[in-house]
Amino acid sequence: MEFKFKTIKENVTAQIVEKKSKFIANMFYIESIEEADRIIKETKKKYHDARHNCFAYILETGEENLLVKYNDDGEPSGTAGAPMLNIIANEGLSNVLVIITRYFGGILLGTGGLVRAYSEATKEALKLAEVVEKSIGYVVEIEIEYNDLDKIKYYIKQKNMKIIDSKYTENVILTVEMRKEILEEFTNNSKNINFKIIKYKILEEKNIEI
Repeated sequence: MEFKFKTIKENVTAQIVEKKSKFIANMFYIESIEEADRIIKETKKKYHDARHNCFAYILETGEENLLVKYNDDGEPSGTAGAPMLNIIANEGLSNVLVIITRYFGGILLGTGGLVRAYSEATKEALKLAEVVEKSIGYVVEIEIEYNDLDKIKYYIKQKNMKIIDSKYTENVILTVEMRKEILEEFTNNSKNINFKIIKYKILEEKNIEI
């Protein structure tokens, strides 16, 4: 059974103003804890003059195991990170990091007002985001003979795979993104393959858009 998850295609930014406080919501696609930590540090540095940089993220760790983390960054407990996380989770998204930067406008919002503001900023960012479905996959280098080139290109098109690079030497070497179950067709000599693979090499594991 193929493992799939919903996420965002590209990073987006949205902004709302609530009683003179400005809330800037930056939403990122992430693939690791290390990437999330790096983006959080960079964002705090970018908005170093802001009162708060709150964040929340959900990350797939494989076979539907989720890692979740959030931080209120000085806002009253439960008024920022948790509401942001709930919005992402209710949309069924993962591998998404939201950082909301607040520039204080001089008027206190209260706990209810803060929850609404951080929730609304997250929702505004989601309105701009394109939601896509991804699956665990690989970047694979495949070597074939020239007379099999049209056959493998047809196969790649039928399977919605993506060619990243092509090299034409003594043979043809294609670098391709493929989902996990397609790689299994390659390794098991499936009857769906009507071309000869001279050799292949897995270069990296990667989440592939379906």
